[in-house]
Amino acid sequence: MHCSPRKAICQAPTGDYNQASNASLTGDFVLLKRWQLWIGLIVSAVCLYIALRNLDLIEVWQTATDQPVRYLWLVPGVLVYFAGVWARTWRWDYMLRPMKQVPLRRLFPIVVIGYMGNNVYPARAGELIRAYVLRRREGVSVSAALATVIVERVFDGLVMLLFVFIGLPFFPSIPSDLQWTISLASLLFIGALLVFIVMAVRVEWAERVSGWFIQRLVPVRFRTPALGFVQRFLTGLHSLRSGRAVLMIFVTSIVIWLAETVKYWFVMHAFDFSVPFYVLMLMNGIVNLATTVPSAPGYVGTFDAPGIAILVAFLGKDYQNVAASYTLVLHAALWLPITLLGFYYMARYGISWRDFGQAARVDEGGRA
Repeated sequence: MHCSPRKAICQAPTGDYNQASNASLTGDFVLLKRWQLWIGLIVSAVCLYIALRNLDLIEVWQTATDQPVRYLWLVPGVLVYFAGVWARTWRWDYMLRPMKQVPLRRLFPIVVIGYMGNNVYPARAGELIRAYVLRRREGVSVSAALATVIVERVFDGLVMLLFVFIGLPFFPSIPSDLQWTISLASLLFIGALLVFIVMAVRVEWAERVSGWFIQRLVPVRFRTPALGFVQRFLTGLHSLRSGRAVLMIFVTSIVIWLAETVKYWFVMHAFDFSVPFYVLMLMNGIVNLATTVPSAPGYVGTFDAPGIAILVAFLGKDYQNVAASYTLVLHAALWLPITLLGFYYMARYGISWRDFGQAARVDEGGRA
Protein backbone atom coordinates (compact mmCIF):
# COMPACT_ATOMS: atom_id res chain seq x y z
CA MET A 1 0.00 0.00 0.00
CA HIS A 2 1.56 3.31 -1.10
CA CYS A 3 0.70 6.50 0.75
CA SER A 4 1.35 10.11 -0.12
CA PRO A 5 2.92 11.79 2.94
CA ARG A 6 1.42 15.13 1.90
CA LYS A 7 -2.17 13.98 1.56
CA ALA A 8 -2.22 10.88 3.73
CA ILE A 9 -4.29 9.16 1.07
CA CYS A 10 -3.33 5.63 0.12
CA GLN A 11 -3.49 4.20 -3.36
CA ALA A 12 -5.50 1.04 -3.60
CA PRO A 13 -3.83 -2.23 -4.50
CA THR A 14 -5.62 -4.12 -7.20
CA GLY A 15 -6.72 -7.68 -7.82
CA ASP A 16 -7.88 -10.11 -5.17
CA TYR A 17 -7.44 -7.65 -2.30
CA ASN A 18 -10.01 -5.25 -3.74
CA GLN A 19 -12.43 -8.09 -4.45
CA ALA A 20 -12.09 -9.41 -0.89
CA SER A 21 -12.53 -5.92 0.58
CA ASN A 22 -15.59 -5.23 -1.56
CA ALA A 23 -17.16 -8.58 -0.63
CA SER A 24 -16.57 -7.91 3.05
CA LEU A 25 -17.96 -4.39 2.81
CA THR A 26 -21.02 -5.66 0.96
CA GLY A 27 -21.69 -8.32 3.62
CA ASP A 28 -21.45 -5.76 6.41
CA PHE A 29 -23.68 -3.39 4.42
CA VAL A 30 -26.38 -6.04 3.99
CA LEU A 31 -26.23 -6.90 7.71
CA LEU A 32 -26.53 -3.22 8.63
CA LYS A 33 -29.53 -2.77 6.34
CA ARG A 34 -31.19 -5.80 7.92
CA TRP A 35 -30.90 -4.27 11.39
CA GLN A 36 -32.08 -0.91 10.09
CA LEU A 37 -35.12 -2.60 8.57
CA TRP A 38 -36.14 -4.23 11.85
CA ILE A 39 -35.56 -1.05 13.84
CA GLY A 40 -37.54 0.89 11.24
CA LEU A 41 -40.45 -1.55 11.38
CA ILE A 42 -40.61 -1.23 15.16
CA VAL A 43 -40.48 2.58 15.02
CA SER A 44 -43.20 2.67 12.35
CA ALA A 45 -45.43 0.30 14.34
CA VAL A 46 -45.13 2.48 17.44
CA CYS A 47 -45.82 5.67 15.47
CA LEU A 48 -48.85 4.13 13.77
CA TYR A 49 -50.24 3.05 17.14
CA ILE A 50 -49.80 6.58 18.49
CA ALA A 51 -51.40 8.08 15.37
CA LEU A 52 -54.43 5.77 15.18
CA ARG A 53 -55.18 4.72 18.75
CA ASN A 54 -57.87 7.35 19.46
CA LEU A 55 -59.42 7.48 16.00
CA ASP A 56 -62.68 6.19 14.61
CA LEU A 57 -61.19 4.34 11.65
CA ILE A 58 -64.56 3.90 9.96
CA GLU A 59 -65.09 7.67 10.02
CA VAL A 60 -61.55 8.21 8.78
CA TRP A 61 -62.28 5.94 5.81
CA GLN A 62 -65.65 7.58 5.11
CA THR A 63 -64.04 11.02 5.18
CA ALA A 64 -61.38 9.89 2.72
CA THR A 65 -63.89 8.34 0.29
CA ASP A 66 -66.66 10.96 0.52
CA GLN A 67 -67.14 13.11 -2.59
CA PRO A 68 -64.29 11.65 -4.69
CA VAL A 69 -64.68 14.48 -7.22
CA ARG A 70 -62.79 16.64 -4.76
CA TYR A 71 -59.68 14.64 -5.49
CA LEU A 72 -59.34 16.64 -8.69
CA TRP A 73 -57.47 19.03 -6.37
CA LEU A 74 -54.69 16.45 -6.28
CA VAL A 75 -53.93 17.04 -9.97
CA PRO A 76 -52.47 20.57 -9.57
CA GLY A 77 -50.88 19.37 -6.35
CA VAL A 78 -48.99 16.62 -8.18
CA LEU A 79 -47.95 19.05 -10.92
CA VAL A 80 -46.51 21.60 -8.52
CA TYR A 81 -44.82 18.79 -6.60
CA PHE A 82 -43.01 17.64 -9.74
CA ALA A 83 -42.02 21.25 -10.37
CA GLY A 84 -40.31 21.01 -6.98
CA VAL A 85 -38.61 17.78 -8.07
CA TRP A 86 -37.35 19.60 -11.16
CA ALA A 87 -35.97 22.35 -8.88
CA ARG A 88 -34.30 19.62 -6.82
CA THR A 89 -32.74 18.29 -10.02
CA TRP A 90 -31.37 21.75 -10.86
CA ARG A 91 -29.93 22.04 -7.35
CA TRP A 92 -28.16 18.70 -7.70
CA ASP A 93 -26.86 19.72 -11.13
CA TYR A 94 -25.46 22.91 -9.60
CA MET A 95 -23.61 20.87 -6.97
CA LEU A 96 -22.32 18.32 -9.49
CA ARG A 97 -20.94 20.87 -11.97
CA PRO A 98 -17.41 20.94 -10.49
CA MET A 99 -17.21 17.21 -11.34
CA LYS A 100 -19.40 16.97 -14.43
CA GLN A 101 -22.23 18.97 -15.95
CA VAL A 102 -25.11 16.61 -16.65
CA PRO A 103 -28.09 17.91 -18.70
CA LEU A 104 -31.22 18.24 -16.57
CA ARG A 105 -33.19 15.95 -18.86
CA ARG A 106 -30.72 13.15 -18.04
CA LEU A 107 -30.42 14.00 -14.37
CA PHE A 108 -34.17 14.24 -13.63
CA PRO A 109 -34.85 10.47 -14.09
CA ILE A 110 -31.95 9.67 -11.75
CA VAL A 111 -33.44 11.93 -9.06
CA VAL A 112 -36.83 10.25 -9.51
CA ILE A 113 -35.27 6.77 -9.21
CA GLY A 114 -33.67 7.93 -5.96
CA TYR A 115 -37.07 9.05 -4.66
CA MET A 116 -38.52 5.68 -5.60
CA GLY A 117 -35.68 3.96 -3.74
CA ASN A 118 -36.38 6.00 -0.61
CA ASN A 119 -40.03 5.03 -0.83
CA VAL A 120 -39.55 1.28 -1.18
CA TYR A 121 -36.29 0.68 0.71
CA PRO A 122 -35.61 1.37 4.40
CA ALA A 123 -33.07 3.86 5.79
CA ARG A 124 -33.22 6.23 2.77
CA ALA A 125 -31.33 3.71 0.64
CA GLY A 126 -32.58 5.62 -2.38
CA GLU A 127 -29.80 8.15 -1.83
CA LEU A 128 -27.19 5.44 -2.36
CA ILE A 129 -29.18 4.10 -5.32
CA ARG A 130 -29.23 7.59 -6.85
CA ALA A 131 -25.46 7.89 -6.54
CA TYR A 132 -25.01 4.42 -8.06
CA VAL A 133 -27.24 5.14 -11.06
CA LEU A 134 -25.41 8.43 -11.62
CA ARG A 135 -22.10 6.54 -11.63
CA ARG A 136 -23.50 3.93 -14.03
CA ARG A 137 -24.95 6.42 -16.52
CA GLU A 138 -22.66 9.45 -16.18
CA GLY A 139 -19.41 8.13 -14.72
CA VAL A 140 -19.43 10.33 -11.59
CA SER A 141 -17.81 8.74 -8.54
CA VAL A 142 -20.32 7.24 -6.12
CA SER A 143 -18.45 8.73 -3.15
CA ALA A 144 -18.42 12.24 -4.61
CA ALA A 145 -22.10 11.98 -5.54
CA LEU A 146 -22.93 10.83 -2.01
CA ALA A 147 -21.19 13.93 -0.65
CA THR A 148 -23.51 16.15 -2.67
CA VAL A 149 -26.54 14.12 -1.53
CA ILE A 150 -25.56 14.46 2.14
CA VAL A 151 -25.08 18.21 1.71
CA GLU A 152 -28.54 18.33 0.13
CA ARG A 153 -29.99 16.66 3.22
CA VAL A 154 -28.29 19.23 5.45
CA PHE A 155 -29.81 22.12 3.49
CA ASP A 156 -33.20 20.37 3.49
CA GLY A 157 -32.97 20.05 7.26
CA LEU A 158 -32.14 23.75 7.63
CA VAL A 159 -35.17 24.73 5.51
CA MET A 160 -37.40 22.41 7.52
CA LEU A 161 -36.21 24.16 10.68
CA LEU A 162 -36.91 27.53 9.03
CA PHE A 163 -40.48 26.40 8.30
CA VAL A 164 -40.85 25.21 11.89
CA PHE A 165 -39.62 28.54 13.28
CA ILE A 166 -42.07 30.41 11.03
CA GLY A 167 -45.02 28.34 12.24
CA LEU A 168 -44.16 27.85 15.91
CA PRO A 169 -45.17 31.37 17.11
CA PHE A 170 -48.74 30.49 16.08
CA PHE A 171 -48.68 27.11 17.81
CA PRO A 172 -51.12 27.03 20.77
CA SER A 173 -48.55 25.44 23.08
CA ILE A 174 -45.09 24.03 22.45
CA PRO A 175 -44.45 20.70 24.20
CA SER A 176 -41.11 20.54 25.99
CA ASP A 177 -40.02 17.44 24.06
CA LEU A 178 -40.69 19.27 20.78
CA GLN A 179 -38.64 22.24 21.95
CA TRP A 180 -35.77 19.92 22.85
CA THR A 181 -35.99 18.10 19.51
CA ILE A 182 -35.97 21.36 17.53
CA SER A 183 -32.99 22.68 19.47
CA LEU A 184 -31.05 19.46 18.94
CA ALA A 185 -31.89 19.34 15.23
CA SER A 186 -30.78 22.98 14.84
CA LEU A 187 -27.41 22.21 16.40
CA LEU A 188 -26.95 19.09 14.28
CA PHE A 189 -27.82 20.63 10.90
CA ILE A 190 -26.04 23.94 11.44
CA GLY A 191 -23.02 22.12 12.87
CA ALA A 192 -22.93 19.70 9.95
CA LEU A 193 -23.07 22.55 7.42
CA LEU A 194 -20.20 24.39 9.12
CA VAL A 195 -18.09 21.21 9.23
CA PHE A 196 -18.71 20.52 5.53
CA ILE A 197 -17.82 24.10 4.58
CA VAL A 198 -14.54 23.87 6.51
CA MET A 199 -13.78 20.52 4.85
CA ALA A 200 -14.52 21.99 1.41
CA VAL A 201 -12.35 25.06 1.93
CA ARG A 202 -9.43 23.34 3.70
CA VAL A 203 -9.17 20.13 1.71
CA GLU A 204 -5.60 19.17 2.62
CA TRP A 205 -6.31 19.69 6.32
CA ALA A 206 -9.45 17.54 6.05
CA GLU A 207 -7.46 14.81 4.30
CA ARG A 208 -4.77 14.82 7.00
CA VAL A 209 -7.27 14.73 9.85
CA SER A 210 -9.42 12.01 8.30
CA GLY A 211 -6.30 10.01 7.41
CA TRP A 212 -5.05 10.25 11.00
CA PHE A 213 -8.36 8.93 12.40
CA ILE A 214 -8.69 6.19 9.79
CA GLN A 215 -5.17 4.89 10.39
CA ARG A 216 -5.87 4.63 14.13
CA LEU A 217 -9.53 3.70 14.37
CA VAL A 218 -10.42 1.71 11.26
CA PRO A 219 -9.49 -2.00 10.92
CA VAL A 220 -6.62 -2.59 8.50
CA ARG A 221 -8.72 -4.29 5.82
CA PHE A 222 -11.02 -1.25 5.60
CA ARG A 223 -8.38 1.50 5.61
CA THR A 224 -7.66 1.61 1.91
CA PRO A 225 -11.30 1.86 0.76
CA ALA A 226 -12.04 4.31 3.60
CA LEU A 227 -9.17 6.61 2.63
CA GLY A 228 -10.21 6.51 -1.01
CA PHE A 229 -13.80 7.23 -0.07
CA VAL A 230 -12.75 10.31 1.92
CA GLN A 231 -10.73 11.71 -0.99
CA ARG A 232 -13.62 11.38 -3.42
CA PHE A 233 -16.12 12.58 -0.82
CA LEU A 234 -14.15 15.82 -0.44
CA THR A 235 -14.35 16.29 -4.20
CA GLY A 236 -18.14 16.23 -3.86
CA LEU A 237 -18.02 19.16 -1.40
CA HIS A 238 -16.48 21.48 -3.97
CA SER A 239 -19.68 23.51 -4.40
CA LEU A 240 -19.44 24.71 -0.77
CA ARG A 241 -16.23 26.64 -1.43
CA SER A 242 -18.20 29.63 -2.73
CA GLY A 243 -20.49 31.78 -0.60
CA ARG A 244 -22.57 32.48 -3.69
CA ALA A 245 -22.98 28.75 -4.29
CA VAL A 246 -24.06 28.17 -0.68
CA LEU A 247 -26.67 30.93 -1.04
CA MET A 248 -27.92 29.51 -4.33
CA ILE A 249 -28.30 26.03 -2.84
CA PHE A 250 -30.15 27.41 0.19
CA VAL A 251 -32.56 29.53 -1.89
CA THR A 252 -33.26 26.61 -4.21
CA SER A 253 -33.95 24.42 -1.17
CA ILE A 254 -36.57 26.93 -0.01
CA VAL A 255 -38.22 26.82 -3.46
CA ILE A 256 -38.24 23.01 -3.38
CA TRP A 257 -39.98 22.78 -0.02
CA LEU A 258 -42.38 25.63 -0.70
CA ALA A 259 -43.51 23.69 -3.78
CA GLU A 260 -44.19 20.64 -1.61
CA THR A 261 -46.09 22.79 0.89
CA VAL A 262 -48.24 24.12 -1.95
CA LYS A 263 -49.16 20.50 -2.65
CA TYR A 264 -50.26 20.20 1.00
CA TRP A 265 -52.46 23.25 0.36
CA PHE A 266 -54.06 21.77 -2.78
CA VAL A 267 -54.79 18.44 -1.08
CA MET A 268 -56.37 20.31 1.85
CA HIS A 269 -59.06 21.59 -0.53
CA ALA A 270 -60.35 18.03 -0.94
CA PHE A 271 -61.38 18.03 2.74
CA ASP A 272 -63.75 19.97 4.97
CA PHE A 273 -61.22 22.01 6.92
CA SER A 274 -58.93 24.93 6.35
CA VAL A 275 -55.76 26.14 8.06
CA PRO A 276 -53.42 29.02 7.18
CA PHE A 277 -50.47 28.30 4.90
CA TYR A 278 -47.96 28.74 7.72
CA VAL A 279 -49.61 25.82 9.53
CA LEU A 280 -48.92 23.63 6.51
CA MET A 281 -45.33 24.93 6.49
CA LEU A 282 -45.02 23.88 10.12
CA MET A 283 -46.57 20.51 9.36
CA ASN A 284 -44.21 20.01 6.42
CA GLY A 285 -41.20 20.90 8.55
CA ILE A 286 -42.15 18.65 11.46
CA VAL A 287 -43.09 15.57 9.42
CA ASN A 288 -39.97 15.74 7.27
CA LEU A 289 -37.73 16.14 10.29
CA ALA A 290 -39.54 13.14 11.79
CA THR A 291 -38.91 11.05 8.67
CA THR A 292 -35.16 11.28 9.32
CA VAL A 293 -35.81 8.74 12.10
CA PRO A 294 -35.40 5.11 10.93
CA SER A 295 -38.75 3.73 9.81
CA ALA A 296 -40.37 1.21 7.51
CA PRO A 297 -40.09 1.91 3.76
CA GLY A 298 -42.19 4.89 2.71
CA TYR A 299 -41.88 6.60 6.12
CA VAL A 300 -44.93 4.76 7.42
CA GLY A 301 -45.93 6.16 10.79
CA THR A 302 -43.13 8.70 11.12
CA PHE A 303 -44.90 10.90 8.56
CA ASP A 304 -48.45 10.27 9.77
CA ALA A 305 -48.22 10.59 13.55
CA PRO A 306 -46.67 14.09 13.70
CA GLY A 307 -48.78 15.29 10.76
CA ILE A 308 -52.02 14.34 12.50
CA ALA A 309 -50.80 15.79 15.79
CA ILE A 310 -49.98 19.19 14.26
CA LEU A 311 -53.39 19.53 12.63
CA VAL A 312 -55.27 18.40 15.73
CA ALA A 313 -53.36 20.97 17.77
CA PHE A 314 -54.71 23.74 15.52
CA LEU A 315 -58.16 22.39 14.71
CA GLY A 316 -59.06 20.70 17.99
CA LYS A 317 -59.87 17.08 18.83
CA ASP A 318 -63.21 17.25 17.05
CA TYR A 319 -61.22 17.26 13.79
CA GLN A 320 -58.88 14.38 14.59
CA ASN A 321 -60.58 11.97 12.18
CA VAL A 322 -60.53 14.56 9.40
CA ALA A 323 -56.89 15.35 10.18
CA ALA A 324 -56.03 11.65 10.00
CA SER A 325 -57.88 11.18 6.71
CA TYR A 326 -56.14 14.20 5.18
CA THR A 327 -52.69 13.16 6.39
CA LEU A 328 -53.05 9.59 5.10
CA VAL A 329 -54.32 10.77 1.69
CA LEU A 330 -51.55 13.36 1.52
CA HIS A 331 -48.98 10.69 2.35
CA ALA A 332 -50.30 8.48 -0.45
CA ALA A 333 -50.37 11.41 -2.89
CA LEU A 334 -46.73 12.18 -2.09
CA TRP A 335 -45.66 8.53 -2.29
CA LEU A 336 -47.50 7.05 -5.26
CA PRO A 337 -46.88 9.31 -8.30
CA ILE A 338 -43.10 9.62 -7.94
CA THR A 339 -42.74 5.95 -7.00
CA LEU A 340 -44.59 4.86 -10.16
CA LEU A 341 -42.50 7.24 -12.26
CA GLY A 342 -39.36 5.86 -10.62
CA PHE A 343 -40.36 2.31 -11.57
CA TYR A 344 -40.94 3.51 -15.13
CA TYR A 345 -37.48 5.05 -15.41
CA MET A 346 -35.95 2.01 -13.75
CA ALA A 347 -37.48 -0.24 -16.43
CA ARG A 348 -36.60 2.20 -19.21
CA TYR A 349 -32.94 2.24 -18.19
CA GLY A 350 -32.80 -1.53 -17.82
CA ILE A 351 -31.97 -1.37 -14.11
CA SER A 352 -32.80 -4.47 -12.07
CA TRP A 353 -33.19 -4.91 -8.31
CA ARG A 354 -29.98 -6.93 -8.37
CA ASP A 355 -28.14 -3.89 -9.71
CA PHE A 356 -28.96 -1.97 -6.55
CA GLY A 357 -27.00 -4.48 -4.52
CA GLN A 358 -23.94 -3.36 -6.48
CA ALA A 359 -24.30 0.12 -4.98
CA ALA A 360 -22.62 -1.17 -1.82
CA ARG A 361 -19.47 -2.08 -3.76
CA VAL A 362 -17.40 1.06 -4.17
CA ASP A 363 -13.73 0.70 -5.06
CA GLU A 364 -10.95 3.27 -5.16
CA GLY A 365 -11.85 4.34 -8.67
CA GLY A 366 -15.43 5.09 -7.73
CA ARG A 367 -16.60 2.02 -9.63
CA ALA A 368 -19.52 -0.04 -8.37
